[in-house]
Amino acid sequence: MAKAENLSSVSIFLVVGLCDSEEPQFLLFLVFLGIYLITVVGNIVILSVISSDQRLHTPMYFFLANLSIIDIIFSSTTVPKLLFILFTAQKAISLSSCVTQLSFFQFFVVAECYLLAVMAYDRFVAICFPLNYTLVMNKKTCVGLIMSSWIFTSLHSLLHVCIVSSMNFCGPNMIHEHFCDLPPLLALSCSDTSKYDLLVFTEGFLVAMSPFVFIVASYCRILKIVLMMRSSCRRYQAFSTCSSHVTSVTLFFGTVFFAYFRPRSSNLVENDRSVSVVYSILTPLLNPFIYSLRNKQVKESLKKILLM
Repeated sequence: MAKAENLSSVSIFLVVGLCDSEEPQFLLFLVFLGIYLITVVGNIVILSVISSDQRLHTPMYFFLANLSIIDIIFSSTTVPKLLFILFTAQKAISLSSCVTQLSFFQFFVVAECYLLAVMAYDRFVAICFPLNYTLVMNKKTCVGLIMSSWIFTSLHSLLHVCIVSSMNFCGPNMIHEHFCDLPPLLALSCSDTSKYDLLVFTEGFLVAMSPFVFIVASYCRILKIVLMMRSSCRRYQAFSTCSSHVTSVTLFFGTVFFAYFRPRSSNLVENDRSVSVVYSILTPLLNPFIYSLRNKQVKESLKKILLM
């Protein structure tokens, strides 16, 4: 086999998008433009509601506001490029732009994983240790949890950038996704990626599985405490405060695990695209509705804003 440095270098990739058509897809463009606008507006509304209502200045809603910020930037990492592809059918992206998109995507997808874990911890303390809640979940703790997760996700993103920067690309250059991600780039590299494959799978599995296991363990403890409550009203209140978060966790982690931690096959390309759309585009869209429709305080605050 020829050495990688003697092979022609690829600096432009073609992002397939949602379909293999070489023509502009105006209907899909309008659909995903609508989804993107609703995502941004919906999360901005959540931020506005939380900031304007003094009753919502609590740890639970502080974390929800951070989730809205992440969802806005998360969707903005991939959707604008997708919209450009759908509208113009121009699928080319430079290697540097691809790496930049990869770094932001990996940062915010992992940031959402850890923020969902932090939100589970908040519910765990609130339900299992209600008398100590304000003492444990003080402002310093909340900010510290957010900053720690962002530092950790920065290291994760940096690792992915370093891996891609060390690889050679000699062709083909077709990315069968609507954004640049590490698995398709590893498949396209003409370098020996065996060591990277193991590193990416192991590190990615730990990064995604550790917050998920923590969430499951937290809710097992929460469920045990809730079932011991004698008052049905208290049980309903406890379940209602957790239902929105459980829905988001199920939707997000379910699709992420399906996309990244299963055997890959060439005949599953279309399924891969569909699944990646769910966690990268639909989850940021649905989160505002999940939390606003299932949360009584958010709905009351939203009604007050609309009636002003």
